[in-house]
Amino acid sequence: MTITEPALTVAAGWKPNATYPEPPRKTARPRLERFIDAMLSMGQTGQVFGEHGIGKTSTFMSYIPEAYPGTEVVLIPAANLTPDDLLVNAPVRDDRSGELALRQLLMRQLRPGRPFVLLIDDSLQAGDTIQAQLMQVACNWTLGEHDLRALGCVGVFLTDNESAAETSARRSDLAVLDRMVTLRITANDTGWRHHLAARHSGWDLTEVFRLWAGLSPYLRHLLSPRTLEHVLDCARDGFPLRWGLPLLNGARVELSEPGQDGSPGKDRTGEILDRIAAAVGAANPRSVPDPVRRILRAAVRNRWAVLLQGPPGCGKTEVTKQVVAEEIGRPPVYFSLPVTNVEDLCVPIPTPDGTLDVLLTRSLLGPDPKVLVWDEYNRPKDKSTFAKLMEVTQEWSLAGRPISHLRAQVALQNPPYHLGRKLLVSSNNVAQASRFTVSYEVRPEDIPANQWLIDTYGEVAEVVLDWWKNDIDDEGREWVTKRTLERLIKLHQVGEPLETGLIYLGEGEYAPIPLAGLRERLSGRRTIGIRELAAEADAWEARLAAAAAASSEGTADSDTVHQIFANAEVSQLREHIEVVARLLRHLPPKLRATYLVGQAEAKQRFWVDAFARMPKG
Repeated sequence: MTITEPALTVAAGWKPNATYPEPPRKTARPRLERFIDAMLSMGQTGQVFGEHGIGKTSTFMSYIPEAYPGTEVVLIPAANLTPDDLLVNAPVRDDRSGELALRQLLMRQLRPGRPFVLLIDDSLQAGDTIQAQLMQVACNWTLGEHDLRALGCVGVFLTDNESAAETSARRSDLAVLDRMVTLRITANDTGWRHHLAARHSGWDLTEVFRLWAGLSPYLRHLLSPRTLEHVLDCARDGFPLRWGLPLLNGARVELSEPGQDGSPGKDRTGEILDRIAAAVGAANPRSVPDPVRRILRAAVRNRWAVLLQGPPGCGKTEVTKQVVAEEIGRPPVYFSLPVTNVEDLCVPIPTPDGTLDVLLTRSLLGPDPKVLVWDEYNRPKDKSTFAKLMEVTQEWSLAGRPISHLRAQVALQNPPYHLGRKLLVSSNNVAQASRFTVSYEVRPEDIPANQWLIDTYGEVAEVVLDWWKNDIDDEGREWVTKRTLERLIKLHQVGEPLETGLIYLGEGEYAPIPLAGLRERLSGRRTIGIRELAAEADAWEARLAAAAAASSEGTADSDTVHQIFANAEVSQLREHIEVVARLLRHLPPKLRATYLVGQAEAKQRFWVDAFARMPKG
């Protein structure tokens, strides 16, 4: 069976947008689309090489169903395959003799019941056994005893990136190479510009495309069309555009070109992203309030895959579970990678109709909305499990089966280094790293764990948090995570030594944090916090009035009250809002202004209320 002529006209399915108000001319069709047409008409295997993120796979997935109605694309992510995924020998009852006989069962996707094009993606990343199976498919369009043409196959294509950093094999057998037509493509050979223009139909992206084309080849490789899509998605949601750049081995990719001697060149990240923002009339903020919650909500709303990287114990997992439950009304589907096997996700099984089906884990089935959480993402138990995840994050499917009602994916991981110590995490390449729409480096202050501690443990938590905020320096606060704070609170409640709650480093050494100040606070010795301030409101109001009269910049008393306000949690401020409003009037204007800038929504609402209650005069 062959296909001789695509049914797609130039204007089929075309919708005008701000970038392309008129349909493209037929001669302007991307080179890859014309190559697909030629291979299908010839009945020839096509091999396509090109860099990551330029739209190779998405071109096949979108173009073929439109150009050839009734033809399905069967995508086989080769990097994720095991030898039993495609073909397996299984005992089957023979219809004539009634005896059990071995029969080669084929994966169900290769029997779709209608004409199909087989797309073998990441073909050079498969293992040796899979390579042998795939080469039989590519050369003869057969697999084991099965003729794929008889099953409806009308085309076979292999795609990959030839970069040695992203492949595990090289195709060198001339007997194999002589069976294929090979096309090497660049970003200019796919229709990614039209895809982006349709995705952001209200924005004229002409200047963005011109800016991208003017970059050097090296910078275009870093800012691939896929990454540019993520940058524009961030702009659309009001996020900093740099969040769309991937985290490669824990570090944000910088748009800088190395010098001829290999030394780092000028970092142009800010300049380039500011120009992209200006081209579409969007802001490029340096930060946003409550970033982790906003990213998670945007992921569910927009069907994104996002990556949150943060130090151990900062609360990434708990806040993710909480926000997901709020957004979809049920907990996320949670997997911890260090203890997850491939078999925990899916297994191939024989079926009565003589095919090889894939059995998914129960948590991935059903009509309920789902958000997948991949915890400890860069600590996989084995390479095969991580390979399976690449399909899920890229295609939102598992072993070729789409995951129904999947609303978002959240990967959580630690950085490679923290507090000068190397963590046991795996590395990645830019093709893997660029799968996420948002990649965010979580800071401890981004997670509102302080309020949770107060709500859970009451006044003891307030005392411990006051010590954490005021008595130790920035490095000390990195050693004392919110998880550690909770241990310290619990140890105090049961009367055990506080030192045992610090991170143990081995050989009798604990994290270098002095606890004398915490012991003093917990013993009830006098300290100044929001409660103490409220208890002596009249005296503090007099001191602040004197400070305001002495200097428009305030005095040490002004700084003390300002620091107490800045460190207090919303619940503490609300409890004493009348006192806060009285004292607020006497603080210097420059200090008052900081309470409304860059704050989380709940704090901003409080300060609006406090300013409204502030006495006049």
